[in-house]
Amino acid sequence: MTARSAKAAPARPARRTSTVRPPRPGGGPRRLYTRLRRAWDRPLTAYYLILGGSLLILVLGLVMVYSASQIKALQSGLAPSYFFRKQLLAAAIGGVLLLAAARLRVRLHRAMAYPLLAGSVFLMCLVQIPGIGVSVNGNRNWLNLGGPFQMQPSEFGKLALVLWGADLLARKQHKKLLTQWKQLLVPLTPVAFLLLGLIMLGGDMGTAIILTAILFGLLWLAGAPTRLFTGVLGGAVVIGALLILTSANRMSRLACIGATDPGPGDQCWQAVHGIYALASGGFFGSGLGASMEKWGELPEPHTDFIFAITGEELGLAGTLSVLALFAALGYAGIRVAGRTEDPFVRYAAGGVTTWIMAQAVINIGAVLGLLPIAGVPLPLFSYGGSALLPTMFAVGLLIAFARDEPAARAALAALAERKPGFGRKPAGVRWKTMRRRVMGRPSGER
Repeated sequence: MTARSAKAAPARPARRTSTVRPPRPGGGPRRLYTRLRRAWDRPLTAYYLILGGSLLILVLGLVMVYSASQIKALQSGLAPSYFFRKQLLAAAIGGVLLLAAARLRVRLHRAMAYPLLAGSVFLMCLVQIPGIGVSVNGNRNWLNLGGPFQMQPSEFGKLALVLWGADLLARKQHKKLLTQWKQLLVPLTPVAFLLLGLIMLGGDMGTAIILTAILFGLLWLAGAPTRLFTGVLGGAVVIGALLILTSANRMSRLACIGATDPGPGDQCWQAVHGIYALASGGFFGSGLGASMEKWGELPEPHTDFIFAITGEELGLAGTLSVLALFAALGYAGIRVAGRTEDPFVRYAAGGVTTWIMAQAVINIGAVLGLLPIAGVPLPLFSYGGSALLPTMFAVGLLIAFARDEPAARAALAALAERKPGFGRKPAGVRWKTMRRRVMGRPSGER
């Protein structure tokens, strides 16, 4: 054996065998679920749901108001876009109110509670004065503002009750008075009954039901005992039953629940034709603008029964989309109310969410034939500036509360630092003429 051969040849590195791990069973769906859950639990989720959901409902509502109101306008001798232009103007004013409410501090919201309540009560009293109040569809709840513009003060009474009730309960909670049932009821319940009495003088039971729902929502959030809550609810049911039994119009509306034919004297004409509109829409509808029921068959196609026209023209897909948007808005409102440490924010957010969700349920339930026709519009969707303005301000409240959470404030601040404004460049970055971005060199370097 020679010396050359004695030298050991360099050892070759061992060949690595790649080990392929078998995929975990169900790893894909589980990973997707984890990502969705993380995205759902982010601090800004409620903020985006409220902002995006409300804007989508508003835009879709404007489209449907234009489609559903053209024939009604032509039958009244008006331009086809008459009701749409009025709704668009109300939406523009409401957008200003939404931005103002979203930018105001919580203390300013609390400061405007008492003036808003006093102004609402004053306007609702003016409605009952002969020569000043105006009757529409048998309900005396309107004020004439001149020309084609009218206002329904009871719509602003909803917002007033939410803000004033939230401020009242927050101050009592700070003084630890909510453990006494008298402090829970007084003066919240008497003031709510005052508003209800002024509304019922005009015969508008639908708005009274919404106001009652707001009252119960505030009492529930304040931790009212079950016996107290049941007692107030029982009293409200008894009063409501008496009001229904003493009115032939309300009894006829109650008899139209689940009706499949107009009945004697066509008393269920509106309820039945609402079902006809939904049934003829199918899965994807007859097409935008192609509704047949709006040609004089369905009364109020652009206000109380706009959901029926939506089902006829956009089908089941359109109505489910509207329901999903309202569900997202309601979830976001509950989330804001549940995660805050401020009592006023909790009561106000809960009151606004109760208001919007209860009104949506009553309107959609009446169109589906599950509830009596109460004559309340679909929030942010139906035609009516008096209902749209306070509702958009209330949505601005939810946006402000969602932004005011500590985690949301930190996330928004981080987002603002990450995305510089238009026309500004990040620190240490300069722009070349060839549209290339290069890191700025320190001064003196060639």
